[in-house]
Amino acid sequence: MATTTLFWGAGATLQFIVIDWAATHLCYNLSRASYLQGVVAVGIALGAGLAARLVSLRSAVKVLPLGIMMGLGVIAMIGVKKLDGAVILMTGIGALAGFFVVPMNAVLQHRGHVLMGAGHSIAVQNFNENIGVLVMLAFYALLVYLGLSTNTVILLFGLLVAGVMALVMWRHRINATTGDMIPLPSAERVKPSPP
Repeated sequence: MATTTLFWGAGATLQFIVIDWAATHLCYNLSRASYLQGVVAVGIALGAGLAARLVSLRSAVKVLPLGIMMGLGVIAMIGVKKLDGAVILMTGIGALAGFFVVPMNAVLQHRGHVLMGAGHSIAVQNFNENIGVLVMLAFYALLVYLGLSTNTVILLFGLLVAGVMALVMWRHRINATTGDMIPLPSAERVKPSPP
């Protein structure tokens, strides 16, 4: 739950950060900066497609380190001053995000179904993700209100994403060690869906 909540909150906030970053680093106006948001969306689609093909539900938690890489990728925005570098970086961040969120959503749906049923789990997921968006946007608004530079905002935002993901990984290891987890289905029990 924490991973998808962080993902949606970070994704909503990143849209505003990209616009500000494009204005200060690339001298883009709003309409040109929105193209970079489209580049991120293309990256997300590519990453999601790859995750759907390459990551099984059983091995979904192996993508957790990508959350830290997303945070570091955001921090790398500080050093980009040209369009070609921006396109490559934005596509990469989007691909990491897409590859990350598909397996995490699959795990969340499976565990939610086991614990409380599909309908309730989706309601809880949507509630938490929307709260995550509000909290992250409030954090961003506070940083802007305090008059921090774009680079400082990017740095703090990237560190927040990477730090929270590191905490999630740490907590996952504790849960795996103590056996305090709902098991994922083994490969032999997963039946392919009918055509």
